[in-house]
Amino acid sequence: MKNEEILQFDREHIWHPYTSMIDPMKVYEVESAEGVYINLASGEKLIDGMSSWWSVVQGYNNPRLNSAIERQLKKMSHVMFGGLTHRPAVELAEKLVQMTPEGLNKIFYSDSGSVSVEVAIKMALQYHHARGNRFKTVVGTFAGGYHGDTWHCMSVCDPIGGMHTMYNGRLAEQLFVPRPEVGFGQKWDNTSLENLEDCFDKHHKKMAAFIVEPIVQGAGGMYMYHLNYLKALRALCNKYDVLLIVDEIATGFGRTGKMFACEHAGIVPDIMCLGKALTAGYMSFAATMTTDIVANTISSKEPTCFMHGPTFMGNPLACSVALEHLTMLEECSPLPRVAEIETILMAQLEKARELPQVAEVRVLGAIGVVEMKNNVDMQKMQAEFVEQGVWIRPFGKLVYIMPQYVISDQELTQLCESMVTVIGQQ
Repeated sequence: MKNEEILQFDREHIWHPYTSMIDPMKVYEVESAEGVYINLASGEKLIDGMSSWWSVVQGYNNPRLNSAIERQLKKMSHVMFGGLTHRPAVELAEKLVQMTPEGLNKIFYSDSGSVSVEVAIKMALQYHHARGNRFKTVVGTFAGGYHGDTWHCMSVCDPIGGMHTMYNGRLAEQLFVPRPEVGFGQKWDNTSLENLEDCFDKHHKKMAAFIVEPIVQGAGGMYMYHLNYLKALRALCNKYDVLLIVDEIATGFGRTGKMFACEHAGIVPDIMCLGKALTAGYMSFAATMTTDIVANTISSKEPTCFMHGPTFMGNPLACSVALEHLTMLEECSPLPRVAEIETILMAQLEKARELPQVAEVRVLGAIGVVEMKNNVDMQKMQAEFVEQGVWIRPFGKLVYIMPQYVISDQELTQLCESMVTVIGQQ
């Protein structure tokens, strides 16, 4: 096929994320990718500001990660995990236990972030089932959150302003607390906990778990909230016999300036979901981690087995590249570089505050967000970014970047300057 034929066939037959098939948005054909650059078939070379939806943190075509997959490929690409195990899965588990907050000793592998959240919710429900708490069947969460596109994940996404509002009435009805009022780093106000405390006081008898994206709500609005909410959540969950689930799929492995965002508050969850950067964006892969207490309780009562088992659970290729990535993070922590990225983002995006189109600028770790006063024309703005030589994909009122950790200061500055330039033209 010629390049134009590829794009035409794509337009007629392939459904892209969050896109209409009647009038699909323009897509760009990628020829290759290297480092922080996406190379289009039409010749443009774009600095990637999205880390391919926040996952490719060590650069495209990384020689060390490539080699890890190549070595494993010569042994086996896949083998079922039922009744079998293999070295990459075991050694990866060992590193995860060492790297994550103390006490998360049990690991369930799955094939995507959304599935890891489904697994976490099922763990919470089966945990209370095993303890005879048959009324604890509901999950609490903050409004404004996003936890994935599969069924129970959608039920804990924002039911009003989120992407899944059309499914209201069809999904399990969960408990929603208003989005945290106090932003990250802002002056703390104890009265902002009243809604949260009231929810636990009124509904704890039916609440099995409370799930949050720690510190940063991602696709629901790129909102950054005060660490004291996490501290309060941990205390309330302890008080009312509710499991705390942290969804670290977007925030894990250094993105917010800590290796895991829950570490900002110094708390340990009962269940943690990991994905995206786990494999440095090389393969779809996820892990749900939990404590000995949760795992042993689930295993103590009929059916004793945890009732889940994806076909590609513990895929050797994914485990191998994840293991290599965690080894890289051990050898050279990303946190000093993330701190440098944060400093540059703060300095460069400060210029956007002066623009009349802009409502707010937010920066934390390797996350830079410009919130507009009105929704943006994503297709128009994306084309303008391509003309600037960068790949940035805005949504709603948000123009944001989550750069790779290996980006140079010059490349990051170009990303930020392009953001400010294009936003100023809207």
